[in-house]
Amino acid sequence: EDESEEEPKLKYERLSNGVTEILQKDAASCMTVHEKFLALGTHYGKVYLLDVQGNITQKFDVSPVKINQISLDESGEHMGVCSEDGKVQVFGLYSAEEFHETFDCPIKIVAVHPHFVRSHFKQFVTGGKKLLLYERGWMNRWKPSVLHEGEGNIRNVKWRGHLIAWANNMGVKILDMISKQRITNVPRDDISLRPDMYPCNLCWKDNLTLIIGWGNSVKICSVKERHASEMRDLPSRYVEIVFQFDTEFYVSGLAPICDQLVILSYVKEISEKTEVECRARPRLDIVQPLPESCEEISSDALTVRGFQENECRDYHLEYSEGESLFYIISPRDVVVAKERDQDDHIDWLLEKKKYEEALMAAEISQKTIKKHKILDIGLAYINHLVEKGEYDLAARKCQKILGKNTELWEFEVYKLKEIGQLKAISRYLPRRDPVLKPLIYEMVLHEFLESDYEGFATLIKEWPGDLYNNAIIVQAVVDHLKKDPQNRTLLQTLAELYTYDQRYGRALEIYLTLRHKDVFQLIHKHNLFSSIRDKIVLLMDFDSEKAVDMLLDNEDKISIDRVVEELENRPELQHVYLHKLFKRDHHKGQRYHEKQISLYAEYDRPNLLPFLRDSTHCPLEKALEICQQRNFVEETVYLLSRMGNSRSALKMIMEELQDVDKAIEFAKEQDDGELWEDLILYSIDKPPFITGLLNNIGTHVDPILLIHRIKEGMEIPNLRDSLVKILQDYNLQILLREGCKKILVADSLSLLKKMHRTQMKGVLVDEENICESCLSPILPSDASKSFSVVVFHCRHMFHRECLPVSNTVSSVQFCNICSAKHQGPGSAVLDMKK
Repeated sequence: EDESEEEPKLKYERLSNGVTEILQKDAASCMTVHEKFLALGTHYGKVYLLDVQGNITQKFDVSPVKINQISLDESGEHMGVCSEDGKVQVFGLYSAEEFHETFDCPIKIVAVHPHFVRSHFKQFVTGGKKLLLYERGWMNRWKPSVLHEGEGNIRNVKWRGHLIAWANNMGVKILDMISKQRITNVPRDDISLRPDMYPCNLCWKDNLTLIIGWGNSVKICSVKERHASEMRDLPSRYVEIVFQFDTEFYVSGLAPICDQLVILSYVKEISEKTEVECRARPRLDIVQPLPESCEEISSDALTVRGFQENECRDYHLEYSEGESLFYIISPRDVVVAKERDQDDHIDWLLEKKKYEEALMAAEISQKTIKKHKILDIGLAYINHLVEKGEYDLAARKCQKILGKNTELWEFEVYKLKEIGQLKAISRYLPRRDPVLKPLIYEMVLHEFLESDYEGFATLIKEWPGDLYNNAIIVQAVVDHLKKDPQNRTLLQTLAELYTYDQRYGRALEIYLTLRHKDVFQLIHKHNLFSSIRDKIVLLMDFDSEKAVDMLLDNEDKISIDRVVEELENRPELQHVYLHKLFKRDHHKGQRYHEKQISLYAEYDRPNLLPFLRDSTHCPLEKALEICQQRNFVEETVYLLSRMGNSRSALKMIMEELQDVDKAIEFAKEQDDGELWEDLILYSIDKPPFITGLLNNIGTHVDPILLIHRIKEGMEIPNLRDSLVKILQDYNLQILLREGCKKILVADSLSLLKKMHRTQMKGVLVDEENICESCLSPILPSDASKSFSVVVFHCRHMFHRECLPVSNTVSSVQFCNICSAKHQGPGSAVLDMKK
């Protein structure tokens, strides 16, 4: 297998049926292709019309000798035939129109006008020693005219549109039928080759592009319009050679394919045995023309019948433009080359075992392929992978290829079972839409259970429990556990199987035995609280925090009393539960607060004092007794102070803790003069305590009370610093008082000025305002008259004469309305007179 071999561009088949019958008795000399039919000429002067399968549809006996050329117009209704004995016939295949002429020399070519079917294009050319143009004129007579002569026999003619290209012994000419002018002469390159043995090949790619192949030279010529300024006496058109290159072999035929060329080559090679030059199989190459060279796209050697006896002139290449069909004609064989379609491409990929690419190509072209089915390619791909031992990849491809076909899935599973590769397909078996028979899944599970407990456990987790018969698998696991009863993987898997089977109690027992993290999830999910009433200790031992949270979250299902009772023999766990309960709610477990004092004292001393502070239900006497027994000073101090025995608490701080700062802090909290007195009395003979008091007492007790009691001559550490601090604190207090006094005075003055400014402001009085007494407009209608108005700060307005006379001795007037409403008096701010 040659992986580097490129895929061929063409495929080949022999034209059989009637052609086989003809070539058994005769030899092909020429052929012309039309999109509707084929016309084949033979050495015995017969012309056969064939369908595209090679079946004979019509036969013409034209001459007793070789047919040299057959020409058809574009409609396929008229045919021109010439033969070696000089006969030329042009006739209608479906009409009585006919032309006969016999020349005194062999006529090698004939070409009818492409639009011969039209009455004003009744023209054809023949070529022997001269290139003659026949035109039908008046009275249906054919008038000949010489287009060219004098350069040897005319070897080939191709007529396209208004252009005729022909080849003689000297080169190739092109005639413009509109202007009747010859527009080019392309000389042949290798004049040493006999033109009768290595004939020129002409092919029109389109109406303006001519391809010339002669010997081993290929030229592509383009007919272009000449600019008006360049014409003078020159033809209106000219020819430019746009591509030119040489081939390795002799050209026997040419045909275009898109922007590339198909070249039929005559090959000679040296025999390895006799070392004599012999004729080899002809080649059909596809090349990409470049300006001065070509790039070979593909190259195929053709095995045609009798190729050992054929000359270059015996091969011809004809093509059908519409269908990209290429006909290789030789005396004993006619081969058809076709562009490979997607089916052919897939065939080649399968032949090269490129199944992945074949499958992709089929999926892309599934609407156009006719021969192949995606499923068949996929199955072949899976078989190929299995044969190569790539079982995992084969199983993975099953997902895509087999789809929802349960029969094929089951077939592949059994096939893998036979070779012991069930594990490979386990990950890819369908679990929903479709679902296979339970037996399939059970086979896979048994395979894992025999050799891979971890893989078995993974499948049990991943597969839904309804894919297989749960009871069968449970029994199989139980049987294996008899051999290995402590295997955690099997135990955990058995618990999961019990869960699928809704045997939650059995599953819970296994989870608790294994101390598995999923035990709490299982309890919550399936509401198994009734099953754990007697398993609380096990749960707490496994994970006390999660267990307590779960129990507290579900008090309605498992009561506090039941939990406390279950934990009676495990006081450390009982403490954890009651502590978390107290944190959540200080009152729910109040009946256990007395018990909790001992539990905190035993297992959690740091949280005892916070508990005593936050609890309102614990008996203080019991707590005090426990704390005194265990010599818990801080807790005892707190309890003594809470029970009102502050002096004992202070004494304990001083004597037991000997911490003056704590004693001062305690005295500050109690804010009791007697406590301060006790503190001073206790500290008076202890210099370090005196220092502490001097540093902290100043803001609560007059320092003089302490200083007066200090004995003469007592050495007190840092006395000077303490006294300085007392003086500084006192000075700071004085400064603070003075600063506050200044701020108070400044604020009072500022507010007084603001009030004064406010009272000095004017009040707008206009026509809309009324007297609050007489309810008439406050301003008179006649502005020239004198008037007097009184306006209060409350914005009430009165005429002077309407304002009631004040009964008070004071001259200050107040607004009667506001006074009556007890809203405070308003003094007159404006007395307007005019």
